[in-house]
Amino acid sequence: MSRTPPRSFYEQDARDLAPLLLNKLLVSRDASGEVLAARIVEVEAYRGAEDPGSHAFRGMTKRNATMFGPPGHLYVYFTYGMHWCANVVARERVEGSAVLLRAATPVRGIEVMRSRRVKARRDRDLLSGPAKLCQAFAITGIHDGADLTVARGALRLVDDDVPPPTEPLVTTRIGLAPGRADDFEWRYCVPGDPHISRGPRRTAG
Repeated sequence: MSRTPPRSFYEQDARDLAPLLLNKLLVSRDASGEVLAARIVEVEAYRGAEDPGSHAFRGMTKRNATMFGPPGHLYVYFTYGMHWCANVVARERVEGSAVLLRAATPVRGIEVMRSRRVKARRDRDLLSGPAKLCQAFAITGIHDGADLTVARGALRLVDDDVPPPTEPLVTTRIGLAPGRADDFEWRYCVPGDPHISRGPRRTAG
């Protein structure tokens, strides 16, 4: 049995929401009816004005406006002049709060994913990073603001009763410059999953 979590599920601190997103399914359906699904195995939390690593650290801009609510929407941004990355917006009361989707395990539509990720040498590399995940799901800027709580939406998150790990792997976040909250241990992974983007620099808990 599967269901689309309601908006109230996302109405919580990004650090609390992030581990709860582990093992949820990201599901997409394109205009032709093709369905893709992947199980989320790695995420990172970002929290506005208290988080120098967050896009929202200096306040709202045209680029990051989706981060400021409402919760349960997708915040998509372009980086390094070539890649898209997708985040799940958390509660509105914390300004600019979101969870980056870093990696996932393919569940359905793997042939389509392979066709979009032709450089992936192994299936475990199809979704092993935030830009790879977006490329495989064809997520771009047009999906910024997509409502993940719509049961028949083109992009949505689904709970199929696979629980999040009781003891997720917790580490510092990846790719942040020194001094930009690179020591915050706000990255959460399914322990031992081969599809995570890389091993931890440091673990906690």
